Amino acid sequence: MDYSGKVVVITGASSGIGRESAVKFAKLHASVVLVSRNKDKLEQVAKELSEYRSEVLVCVCDVSQKDQVAQMSKQVLEKFGTVDILVNNAGFGIYGNFNDVKIEETESQMSTNYLGMTYCTKAFLPKMMEQKSGHIVNVASVAASFGIPAMSGYCASKFAMLGFSESLYHELKGSGVGITVVSPIMVRTGFFDNDSFDKMPKYTAALSAATVARAVVKAASSPRLEIVTPQVVRIAIWFKQTLPYLINPIVGGIFRRSKAKT
Repeated sequence: MDYSGKVVVITGASSGIGRESAVKFAKLHASVVLVSRNKDKLEQVAKELSEYRSEVLVCVCDVSQKDQVAQMSKQVLEKFGTVDILVNNAGFGIYGNFNDVKIEETESQMSTNYLGMTYCTKAFLPKMMEQKSGHIVNVASVAASFGIPAMSGYCASKFAMLGFSESLYHELKGSGVGITVVSPIMVRTGFFDNDSFDKMPKYTAALSAATVARAVVKAASSPRLEIVTPQVVRIAIWFKQTLPYLINPIVGGIFRRSKAKT
């Protein structure tokens, strides 16, 4: 697929899934807008993208701050006049029992992971609706379907992202604008650098950021509401949704046993 002439905005683009997604879109000749709070890391990514001769715009922005998002979107639209793909990828998690986690830590996860996504969508959706084309890709997690012990704030933000996306998916039917959620299992990124994860059980099943980035690119032109990666995990989600009274005790038991070993 050739994205020549297309403008792709990626939040959380300074590392991990966001960075890898930027590389893949640049290879497909898209103009890429890199959004993150870390200017130095963004400029490093922009330097890496220069070899693909893709036009790159660096926007330092904390997506949890709606005023900053408004300024960022204004900058993008003034430069390019359009936006074709919005990848809402910025997010983080904190590990710990809800009783032990500060309420501010729960609020901050919701502010970045969920509200940041809504601020960016609100900022760019009107232009997409006006041009009757565009696609929103929301990077969630399998944690949008399973409540993981000691990850209540993160799970809540991703459940919210999936519910928001499903609602908007129905609203956008026939508009020319699409929305797709990418829900991976654990990914090997800096996500786990937060000190709170020192106490988390070490699971071996994890995807590379490049693997998830391929799903993001696929999602950018997909008619589907959700792409789960790896696809086999969709079976587990189906069982959980269909037989929750059977699956929830099993899932809870697995996580509790794993946690008890740490």
